[in-house]
Amino acid sequence: MIGLIDTEGGACAEWTFPAELDAVRSARHAVRDTLHAWRLPPSVGDMAVLLVSELVTNSLRYTSGPIGVRLAIRPAEPGPGDPGGPDGAEGSAVTERAALLVEVSDPLPDPPTERPAGPDDEGGRGLQLLAVSARRWGTRRGKTGKTVWFELPLPG
Repeated sequence: MIGLIDTEGGACAEWTFPAELDAVRSARHAVRDTLHAWRLPPSVGDMAVLLVSELVTNSLRYTSGPIGVRLAIRPAEPGPGDPGGPDGAEGSAVTERAALLVEVSDPLPDPPTERPAGPDDEGGRGLQLLAVSARRWGTRRGKTGKTVWFELPLPG
């Protein structure tokens, strides 16, 4: 159910959960434990767990198929002025800081839609939370469904 692989200076973990009520709890625990093992700051881990919980809950609400969760560390990418950057010049500019990439996939091809939530509504805030918390996020269609992804910046 879990696989860890090296990815260009980072790490990757993947799980597939059945579309059952305990999938949200299982996904939260898997993500929390993995990010702790990777020694990421608790603030990054807590936000990743919260957002995964929201996205897996959305998947459970609308699909009956398996739900995939994938984590990957994306190393910082050197900018033009970085040692080892494209022009080989000395400097300290970094094009993009390191990030935690998180993906949640399900078999429903329709992208999620934001809906307004009233003050007493129990749902409808997941995508709003994602939009204000992630460095960037988006969706993409796959062969058999969609993936909602987001990035959280890593310190350093």
